[in-house]
Amino acid sequence: MEDLSMAEDSTIILNANDQALGEIQIAPRVLEFIAGIAASQIEGVARMHGSFANNVGELLGRSDHRRGVKVTVKDDQLTLDVAVYLTYGAAVPKVAAQIQDRVKQQIALMTDLTVTEVNVHVQGIITEKEAQAFDPDNLFEQEESNGEE
Repeated sequence: MEDLSMAEDSTIILNANDQALGEIQIAPRVLEFIAGIAASQIEGVARMHGSFANNVGELLGRSDHRRGVKVTVKDDQLTLDVAVYLTYGAAVPKVAAQIQDRVKQQIALMTDLTVTEVNVHVQGIITEKEAQAFDPDNLFEQEESNGEE
């Protein structure tokens, strides 16, 4: 098992066998970014859970792939909490297990870190109608007229 340590609570230091060339540090936000993309690619995930600032940022075209993911390192244990909204009809246990597997695989593949836990928090279910409710071409939800006034 790798030895994880935090440098100034801002990076995770990878303890490689050969540090002759120097040490490798990864910011927790990088792991959150990787996990956020991995989770959002699972079929059945409607969107990631985020703050109001995240939602406004997305409306303005700034996607934050870290949203809905929190990384915790304690006693060499790497834990990720992933908060998602699922599409109506998705099998919650199946989708959650796929999120856990995909997040662990992607973190291991890209950083060589072993994730101890991936806790999936289902924040809600979104219907297809709700997902399509936002129309960027009709921000003020104006009724279309039939030519009659």
